[in-house]
Amino acid sequence: MGLREDLIELRRDLHRHPEIGLDLPRTQRRVLAALEGLPLEVSTGRALSSVTAVLRGGRPGPVVLLRGDMDALPVAELADVPFASTVPGVMHACGHDLHTAGLVGAAHLLAARREGLAGDVVFMFQPGEEGHNGAGLMIDEGVLEAAGRPADAAYGLHVVTDFPRGVFAGRPGPLMSAAAGLFVRVVGLGGHGSAPHDARDPIPAACEMVLALQTMVGRRFSPFEPVVVTVGAFHAGTLRNVIPDEAVFEATVRTFSASAAKQIAEDSVRLCEGIAAAHGLHADVRFETEYPVTVNDDAEFAFVADTAADLFGAERFHHMEHPDPGSEDFSLVLQRVPGAYLFLGAAGGDQPVVHHNHSPRVVFDDDVLHDGAVLLAALAERRLARDVTAAS
Repeated sequence: MGLREDLIELRRDLHRHPEIGLDLPRTQRRVLAALEGLPLEVSTGRALSSVTAVLRGGRPGPVVLLRGDMDALPVAELADVPFASTVPGVMHACGHDLHTAGLVGAAHLLAARREGLAGDVVFMFQPGEEGHNGAGLMIDEGVLEAAGRPADAAYGLHVVTDFPRGVFAGRPGPLMSAAAGLFVRVVGLGGHGSAPHDARDPIPAACEMVLALQTMVGRRFSPFEPVVVTVGAFHAGTLRNVIPDEAVFEATVRTFSASAAKQIAEDSVRLCEGIAAAHGLHADVRFETEYPVTVNDDAEFAFVADTAADLFGAERFHHMEHPDPGSEDFSLVLQRVPGAYLFLGAAGGDQPVVHHNHSPRVVFDDDVLHDGAVLLAALAERRLARDVTAAS
């Protein structure tokens, strides 16, 4: 088989056997096997099942890092594909199986051109992107210095169903939002549902908080400063005629600037605590910062956009007007290394409704794999050559 077919086979094998979080032993073994025989310096993680591979170019030069995440989601697959997940309740619903296979493809393409490379390439196979700080842990374990010196540029891409199949998309500056979590526990005094005056009901106060958070976003923040607060979990009570002691809810918070992140952290806590106090209750409120804004370096984004247009035609690159409200821990890499992150349209199947990332019905078309691998390899090769050309 050729590389294109090998990558599709690898992706479908990963899709059948998804793993969650930081511990991905089978996925790690599969990646190591796919890299076997290539002239790479390979190491594995200590705190997580990561794989870091360094390709030494034939001449000295800078270091470029390419990243692919590997973990799946706790989602029961409902997509009708012949390679559906065989693990109950677990699915590659975000396309990380394509990211992993695509990075393997880039490694094969670059290894074949190793002697002509003026510098080194680091391949970052990362577990734990879905809320487990996998990128942060790999940074702590030295992935950014894996070549023996700091990376000079970093690139990655993410498959999505929002853009036409095969179209790359991105923008300079903020590409994806920062993510944080708001965790609220409203403590009251339980009692009989027929006599609420003899209890301290936490449910109405918690419901008021949920609504007040939405009002606060519209009244405390400029319409030109996007802020998203979504309550995704709310739990209280056991029976309709029993007032519980407590009600708890959790929200995800998305912002696009450090100032907005700081303000929502302060305002949301104060709001929930104040509503609880007004009802004679107590609220334990915790605001946890998760990932920062994913910011594309202006110069690196221009280089990426030009490279994609040169390889595939200008019609296959879309300049996004607005950032995406999703979040990504590759932001931690881009905080330290100038680089760029891209989207790649990969909607698959002939469904009348296009399902989006994280849906149990989402289908990604693995025909885009080869193009993704080609772009990643070209970015590394051209970025290394650019520095050599500038130096000469």
